[in-house]
Order: sequence, then C-alpha cells, then structure tokens
Amino acid sequence: EGLTFCDATSAAFAQDLPWDKLDVTTFSWQKAMGGEGGHGVLILSPRAVERLETFAPDRPLPKIFRMTKGGKLIEGIFLGETINTPSMLCIADAVDALDWMEGLGGLPATRARADANFAALQAWVDRTPWIENLAADPAVRSNTSVCLRIVDPQIAALDEAAQRDFVKKLTKLLETEGAALDIGGYRDAPPGLRLWCGSTVDTADVEALLPWLDWAFAAARA
Repeated sequence: EGLTFCDATSAAFAQDLPWDKLDVTTFSWQKAMGGEGGHGVLILSPRAVERLETFAPDRPLPKIFRMTKGGKLIEGIFLGETINTPSMLCIADAVDALDWMEGLGGLPATRARADANFAALQAWVDRTPWIENLAADPAVRSNTSVCLRIVDPQIAALDEAAQRDFVKKLTKLLETEGAALDIGGYRDAPPGLRLWCGSTVDTADVEALLPWLDWAFAAARA
C-alpha cells in the first residue's frame, strides 16, 4: 500500500488537517509559526514508521537522512537528539509561538484568525476590478498563502515580461513606502501578487494594506 505525503507548510495552524489520512506530514516554523527559516517539523503515522522499519534502501543514505537503525526507528530523533546542535534561540522562539497560539485558544482560534484575514482580502478582491484570485474555484483557495493575478485589460494585454516588470514596479512602490515587503507572486505563477494571511497576521493589518494596493496599482499604471 502507498503512503500519503503532505506538505502542510501553509496549512499548519490554519486548517484542520485530516490526520487519519496522512502518513508523512511536514511544515516549517517559518510560515506557520512566524519563526526562523531552515527549521521544520516531521510527523509520522504508524504506517510510515512501519514502512521505515521494513524498507531496505537500495543505495547508501547520508547520515542525516537515516531514520532507522537495526530495523527500528531511531526514536531519539523525536526526543530532541540531534547530529548538530540547532540554534537554541530559534527553538525558544518556536516555543514562544506555540505558547502564544495556545493562549489564543489553540487551533480553532488560529484557524479563525487566518479565515478572517483571508475574508478581508477576498472581499477587497471581489470589489476590485483589476485583480482576481489566481484560484478560480473558491473550494481550492488557500486561506494563508493567497495568490492573486492582475486582470486589468491594459496590463493583461502586455506580454509576460512586461507584466512581470509592472508587478516589480508595483511591489517596489509598496516596499519604498514601507507598506508591504516581498509580495510579488511566485516565479512560476502568472504575474501577480502573493500575500500571507496566516494566523500570525492581524486582520487590521490586512485591511490597512488594501488602500495601499490600490494606490500602488494606480501609480504603477499611470
């Protein structure tokens, strides 16, 4: 039987994950918890552990990727044992983030915050003619990493390179004013914007950004 792998980097603490269907789940501190980059969490189901303990690799594995020894899971990996000592400041920051989330009310509260942030952003998208959600189907839209595309006829008529230049101009205006940072879309996505609406963001901050987006678009288009 196969195993189900889930990259939950943008979903952790913002959506209810179907743990009964997931075998290998990962997420980073950087996005879900507003923590430091380069750190993450690995969650294994009993089925995943069984596969690790019964699978014999057909090639040598670097030590950092070895999770079993003598046909048994190296449980110390999940008890704090490390090959190299990680930054204790990063760990303390992650613990502080978890304490903050627990103080809010746990997953129901953090999901509600992400939902409220997305709702505020999507309401603006719905009433703004020059932009749309990249995910046309509402059922598959993310409530955290929200990707938007520019549909203004004048901009959409440009070739892709010119559209990307327009997005760079728009985002540069926002960065110069200190209104937003690094909100350009993914390189492989259509030219557009990408905004983080996870639980570490206050809805008031999302709402404060919206007039700036309209201003930057008008200024870049002029």
